[in-house]
Amino acid sequence: MKAVGYKVPGPIDAEASLVDIDLPEPSPTGHDLLVEVKAISVNPVDYKVRRSTAPQDGEWKVLGYDAAGIVRAVGQDVSLFQPGDEVFYAGSITRSGTNAELHLVDERIVGRKPASLDWGEAAALPLTTLTAWEAFFDRLDVSKPVPGSAPAILIIGGAGGVGSVAVQIARQRTDLTVIATASRPETQDWIKALGAHHVVDHSMPLAPQIEALGIGAPAFVFSTTHTGEHVADIVELIAPQGRLCLIDDPAGFDVMSFKRKAVSIHHELMFTRSIYGTPDMAEQGRILNEASALVDAGKLRTTLTERLSPINAVNLKHIHALLESGKARGKIVVEGF
Repeated sequence: MKAVGYKVPGPIDAEASLVDIDLPEPSPTGHDLLVEVKAISVNPVDYKVRRSTAPQDGEWKVLGYDAAGIVRAVGQDVSLFQPGDEVFYAGSITRSGTNAELHLVDERIVGRKPASLDWGEAAALPLTTLTAWEAFFDRLDVSKPVPGSAPAILIIGGAGGVGSVAVQIARQRTDLTVIATASRPETQDWIKALGAHHVVDHSMPLAPQIEALGIGAPAFVFSTTHTGEHVADIVELIAPQGRLCLIDDPAGFDVMSFKRKAVSIHHELMFTRSIYGTPDMAEQGRILNEASALVDAGKLRTTLTERLSPINAVNLKHIHALLESGKARGKIVVEGF
């Protein structure tokens, strides 16, 4: 089968950073589905792994997590799907990825593809949807108010892949006032169209802009990018006893600055459940099915902003470079082999 992989981690401009390859077709066992991949999308985790993680000696490392496709075969313990089902999912960081014609994935982290979306539109959603959903309801517990705070959430990086779906989920599944950040006119327009009540500019100090809104100190902050650059502002703007969730990897993150306000700090990694095989691993399949229903009801839209074809090293190199530049908007999808 066709796939894209590498053997030596490194910069994207290296000739062998991503290579078109042929691999044996995998066979499903246990709870695995064998999925014919129709479309994938690329996330920051792809380039982070590519830069830092070597495969086992002599093997190819295949990246890719988001996918939409058709179930072609199932393992002996599968009960939720059958061949012919259309699915979408975010995979596992500990297994071979979706940049391949055929892919193995545990049925418990798979959802049924929204019927109203095409392959590319569906592939844009799983990883970011799971990340935002878990951040809101498992980490920040947004249904539990913070006494004396404004019932509001600040989403830092509102125009990125996670931010774009987080704005929508916050509007559709909570009663919170949604404040999102963006620094360019086109990204500000994008998150306004997705439903943000307020947009502020993260290239300028955030705390004065939040204060100027006149709504009070937000109960929740969800930081998707450049958290380290905004720590002082977050400390100032968040409500006492507020809750902060971050998904990036800030260097030298000073948690002590939040102590005076008794702010609780949470990390979100949507791969945790699949890495550890947690007892609630199937929660991810449930979340994706609920999100799929929201899409088909017209309440959640795809965050796809650009399509490329086919799935090959040239196109994936282009997307990795764009994501590493920090200038991407929404999700970029690659379709077909």
